[in-house]
Amino acid sequence: MSLFVKKPLDQILAQAADSEKGLKRTLGAGNLIALGIGAIIGAGLFVRTAAAAGQAAGPGVTLSFIVAAIGCAFAGLCYAEFASMIPIAGSAYAYSYVTMGELVAWIIGWALIMEYALGAATVSIAWSEYLNKLMGGSIPYEWCHSPFESFTDSAGVYHQGIMNAPALIILLALTLLLIKGTQESALVNAVIVFIKVAIVILFIAIGWQFIRPENHTPYLIPAGTPPIVDQAGKIIADYSGWNKHGWGGVLGGAAIVFFAFIGFDAVSTAAQEAKNPKRDMPIGILGSLVICTILYILFGHVLTGVAPWTDFVDPEKGREASVAYAISNYMTNYQWLASAVTIAILAGFSSVILVMLMGQSRIFYTMSNDGLIPKAFGVLHPKFKTPYKANWILFLFVGAFAAFVPGHVAGDLTSFGTLFAFVLVSLGVWILRVKSPEIERPFKTPLVPVVCTLGAVICTAMIVGLDMQTLKVAFLWMGLGLIVYFTYSRHHSKLKK
Repeated sequence: MSLFVKKPLDQILAQAADSEKGLKRTLGAGNLIALGIGAIIGAGLFVRTAAAAGQAAGPGVTLSFIVAAIGCAFAGLCYAEFASMIPIAGSAYAYSYVTMGELVAWIIGWALIMEYALGAATVSIAWSEYLNKLMGGSIPYEWCHSPFESFTDSAGVYHQGIMNAPALIILLALTLLLIKGTQESALVNAVIVFIKVAIVILFIAIGWQFIRPENHTPYLIPAGTPPIVDQAGKIIADYSGWNKHGWGGVLGGAAIVFFAFIGFDAVSTAAQEAKNPKRDMPIGILGSLVICTILYILFGHVLTGVAPWTDFVDPEKGREASVAYAISNYMTNYQWLASAVTIAILAGFSSVILVMLMGQSRIFYTMSNDGLIPKAFGVLHPKFKTPYKANWILFLFVGAFAAFVPGHVAGDLTSFGTLFAFVLVSLGVWILRVKSPEIERPFKTPLVPVVCTLGAVICTAMIVGLDMQTLKVAFLWMGLGLIVYFTYSRHHSKLKK
């Protein structure tokens, strides 16, 4: 049978309507917006803003946020149409199965592991680092770093990592919460979202009075800007590339800060748990995207206005803890705000991990029901009606990565997986409009095919903006996925049987 056999839409809708055997519908529009914000505001805002400013965009990082948001908005409109029309867990994987066939759906499902599973592992490692900072470095190096990391302290004592215990602990706690129930997870997420959004708004409001106009002049990094070197003479930033200065730098910065927008699509993975998905899914997806975009632009404007963008070039100086650095060095008498920001970062990381784990387990659940991965991933808890076996398997995989692999290994792979999904979802809406125009669409993407085309083109441009090493690893991962498909999934597909 064809590799591109498509799953009938009526079969998916019947599966979504079976509330007795499926996931419990407990989420309203407010819960979905909070889930989106919970997944979006995290490492991206607090770390990637400074990284994009220092490496490519300068103060123009606000324009980078706008470019990334436009790409996400086009993709978000397409997601909203699909999520209201096909209210089932699985997100881009499920949509591709209907529009482009099984092989493309498998490729998307495999790519989404880079977004959700690797994303959760990477953020949990960052959570461990910030917890240690908040505790004044009291966690022994050996128990908060992987075995592949080591360093020699000022006293000449050599330290070798054993495992990243805090990262493993936060993953375990959030896994147990997800198994307990979606409604409970959504409530905890809503509390976390309130805390971190309040602190972000506080930084914007207080920091605005410390903005110095000279820090925004010039607004883009000029062509011919010399490389920046550290104290040892090593080049830590080179602005000669097309995507490292001027408007090219804005696009390069957009590829970097795009990580900050990852998460709104996670709302679509909860479609099968929404009370009224036809109305609530578009509100959740687009509402969370709009709120976060406004906060991001204001945040980037304040951060690069308080501290010059050159301060964010050196990771040791200001990039990794950029907000706390800017407050400590340029905002007199507001040291308490730096501590509050660290708490907001920890809260932000926690909600991102929670939603990432939830999204990945729902994709596994749907792929398992289709026979493309083993049955265990689709088993629901008899009492809580959550895919608890998928949650435990995911914990073992993500936990092993977080505990024993350095965080930088994942790099920008998370962004690649998301952008790839966005491209195919954007094209999928157009394809289904042509092939099945008669299907009821509670929410319709406007200006098709213009929006679909722009969404696909902008997201493809941001993929091109990623570094070559990331692209090589991503294609190796996709190659491994094809091997799994042809050796297992193709032969166990329920649709083909």
